[in-house]
Amino acid sequence: MSNFSEKERKPVNVNSFMKFKKQNHKITMLTAYDYSTAKMLDEAGVDGILVGDSLAMVALGYEDTMKITTEEMLIFTKAVARGVKSSFVVADMPFMSYHVSVEEGIKNAGEFIRAGAKAVKIEGGSDYTAQLTKRLTESGIPVLAHLGFTPQFINSLGGHYIQGKSAENTKRILEEARKMECAGAFAVVLEMVPEESAKYITENISIPTIGIGAGRFCSGQILVTDDIIGKYSDFTPKFVKKYADVFTVIKSAASEYVNDVHTGSFPEENHVFKLDETEGKKLYDFTDKNN
Repeated sequence: MSNFSEKERKPVNVNSFMKFKKQNHKITMLTAYDYSTAKMLDEAGVDGILVGDSLAMVALGYEDTMKITTEEMLIFTKAVARGVKSSFVVADMPFMSYHVSVEEGIKNAGEFIRAGAKAVKIEGGSDYTAQLTKRLTESGIPVLAHLGFTPQFINSLGGHYIQGKSAENTKRILEEARKMECAGAFAVVLEMVPEESAKYITENISIPTIGIGAGRFCSGQILVTDDIIGKYSDFTPKFVKKYADVFTVIKSAASEYVNDVHTGSFPEENHVFKLDETEGKKLYDFTDKNN
């Protein structure tokens, strides 16, 4: 449980991430796609909330994250931002929203900031991504980098494969991380890389690393909320720890509701509104006169 109350909690900002790393405060991040979930995570003391493009699959039912559009992401970003007081809200920039040109990337990123996000997340560590990151930070838009397994590049990667499985590949990811750090990224997500690789990268860059399937030695952790509460039932990644089984709870509650309605057990006396006795009598008086 959190060791501080909501009243004592100061809003997390972009500078907090570096402060957390220096203080050896493990950074916590989770995803949210709606007002109510964001409010719960914020009150639970989560440092950062990502409006992840994972919502394409877990909330909208798409087969992968590349189907969601900027317009759709903006709707969910606005909803999440309304539910947050202290957590740092980051918006995932969806597939092809920043790849065509730096100018278009800046324009789209600006829309997420207008929607209430405090930063954006972009995938990859190419020279182009670094150039975009530099321009974004110069424009006042903080950037969370994302390296290792990058879902938006799944067709190029050939599937859901662990990245950095050799010393050579780990050093390549490190160089990408350094490139993004130099471009101004305030932190970097490392997804699906061996624990040793993530540890090596974390020790050799100044900005924090946020792991997802990257072991115990990152500066912090991020997971999909629908995974840890057991709401999304299609599959559960190996690196996820389930803290609840919301799917079963909701399904059971819905089944009980269906049964109660069918059997007449719901609504009960305490669930209904009543006319004043005099007014109720008038209804039947009116019926009798018309018969």
